[in-house]
Amino acid sequence: MTQLFGRYFAVGLLNSGIHWLVFLLLHWGLGQAQAVSNLGAFCVAVSFSYITNARFTFGVRPSGLRYVLFIGFMGLVSLLVGHSADRLTLSPLFTLVLYSTFSLVVGYLFSKFVVFRRA
Repeated sequence: MTQLFGRYFAVGLLNSGIHWLVFLLLHWGLGQAQAVSNLGAFCVAVSFSYITNARFTFGVRPSGLRYVLFIGFMGLVSLLVGHSADRLTLSPLFTLVLYSTFSLVVGYLFSKFVVFRRA
């Protein structure tokens, strides 16, 4: 495992904890659908993840354009996973595990090669 991915993974663990907590509060606490809960949880956790990965993982200065790229792509992934889970009537816990795993791999690749790529 590269040091870069190790840092991304560590930030991802913290981010996932935030995401899971908000998802569970929205879904079970407020009765929201999984798609809404997953997107809402993503929105809360994304700022932490973006700022921390920009500075700690990739060593770049955060910017508005990078932020929009990051939240746009990862938000779409979050919504699609939540929507699919609703349509397939998957367990909310399975949805969390699926999104966390998928976003770790896809998010890392998108971050490294698009969002935080150095010119």
